[in-house]
Amino acid sequence: MKKSGFWYRAFDLYYDGFRNMTLGRTLWLVIAIKLFIMFAVLKVFFFPNFLKQQAGRGGEADYVSAQFEQRATEMSNR
Repeated sequence: MKKSGFWYRAFDLYYDGFRNMTLGRTLWLVIAIKLFIMFAVLKVFFFPNFLKQQAGRGGEADYVSAQFEQRATEMSNR
């Protein structure tokens, strides 16, 4: 690989930056912990898999289609 190529220079920039940072490592750790909490912990407790509970395995598309049709009928009857 050419050392003057764009991809090499971009990789070298980030590699050098992450290798030499001191406070940044702590900040990246805090960011990683917050992302883990948001996506792993909160999803499990506050966002249950509603579609899995309502529709059987393989019937998700039929359930969603039926819900759309039902709501469209309700809206047209108003």
